Amino acid sequence: MKSLEAILINPIAFELGPLRVHWYGIIIAVAVAIGLLVARRLGKRFDYPAGIFEDFLIYVLPVALIGARLYYVAFNWAPYAADPARIIAVWEGGLAIHGAVLAAILVALWFCRRRNMDFFRFVDIAAGPLILGQAIGRWANYVNQEAYGTPTDLPWAMYIAGEYRHPTFLYESLWNLLIFGILVWYLRKQPQPGRVFAMYLIGYSIGRFFIEGLRTDSLMLGPLRIAQVISIAFILIGIGYFVYTKRRREV
Repeated sequence: MKSLEAILINPIAFELGPLRVHWYGIIIAVAVAIGLLVARRLGKRFDYPAGIFEDFLIYVLPVALIGARLYYVAFNWAPYAADPARIIAVWEGGLAIHGAVLAAILVALWFCRRRNMDFFRFVDIAAGPLILGQAIGRWANYVNQEAYGTPTDLPWAMYIAGEYRHPTFLYESLWNLLIFGILVWYLRKQPQPGRVFAMYLIGYSIGRFFIEGLRTDSLMLGPLRIAQVISIAFILIGIGYFVYTKRRREV
């Protein structure tokens, strides 16, 4: 009988004839489902109509998936240049959350304009479910044996790719859970629209910046880790929005 670790490390959950169902897809699906339930619950506090987040998912999921994949491929082009057919093989892993977030923001802008909704309040509500989904989704990286850190002899090191390493996916998962709690708490205080999402940009990016420094598979932009560059940009945008709304309120 296989151990639990052996089952989880095997990227194939089960097979149905020629169809292989991957753990990666199952975990991402669970993350989306739980995020949706939380979004619906939070939306009720602001009198959002039933089904609004389901409608949003119809549009945002495919676009975010494409954005996450294109972002990853763009900054990791060499293996795909040799075999372009692998670009669509998302079940192998290779989805960048920054690409998904940027794509989702664009969809949210379009969606809110179409529904005559306040974009900033909408993304405030979505911020908590988003980072909760990220916390869950990081475990898909463990199954695929990716997004791990450098070798270490720390007591909590995990055996990955032949060595005991920093479980950076675990670090980020725990950090994201912490930020999720903070965002939900802050949302209940009903701050100025957009501030909860700004806090998401700041909070998530601080953790990601430091955790990224431990990873061995970072996407690069020349000598720079692109995730750290984007994290700095998100932190500055988030802080800038807080400053802007504070000054606007004082006027």
